[in-house]
Amino acid sequence: MEFNELIETRHSANNFLEDVQITVKDLELIFEDIKLAPSAFNLQHAEYKVVLDKDLKEKVREAAYGQYKVHSASAVILVTGDRYAYRQTEKINEGMRDLGIIKDFELQEMIENNTHFYESRGEQFMKEEAIRNASLSAMMFMLAAKNRGWDTCPMIGFDSDQVRDLLKIPDTHEIVLMMTIGKEKESSRRLRGYRKPVNEFVSFY
Repeated sequence: MEFNELIETRHSANNFLEDVQITVKDLELIFEDIKLAPSAFNLQHAEYKVVLDKDLKEKVREAAYGQYKVHSASAVILVTGDRYAYRQTEKINEGMRDLGIIKDFELQEMIENNTHFYESRGEQFMKEEAIRNASLSAMMFMLAAKNRGWDTCPMIGFDSDQVRDLLKIPDTHEIVLMMTIGKEKESSRRLRGYRKPVNEFVSFY
């Protein structure tokens, strides 16, 4: 799909065709597409929990205050962000060291610099970074899904504590948002809401 067409046709689907299956392979293709999403220091804070099991999906629906689109969606995805992603600096970059692209002392500098950068700024900054970086990844997921013929809806209407318990999401991870994915029931589609003209949300200096 051409990019302009992609961004024009992507919108939040409020209902889905029931009993449309999405496979692990379908989802893996989307996740392969988004591996190159930007993240601070390439720390790749975003982690995803994908709910395909129908019984578990209904429990997630309860945590989402009974919203029907959770029921009708082919899958429900929780986007999380690791507050302590900087602790993976060595794991992420050791391959470059092993290939000789960077020296061992350069890797150690990266570890020390990333650790200082985050720990010196504190827990609130780490939380904000987890949300910021996972949100970048989630937006790319929605575009990649649409490019492959799937519709999505980002959601914040759910009980985070219930979802955390259901999916055993560790306390080290922020629950950033929920996404439903499936094939949109077009007869339920709403008109796209008013969008501000550029001069109402952009200032040039």
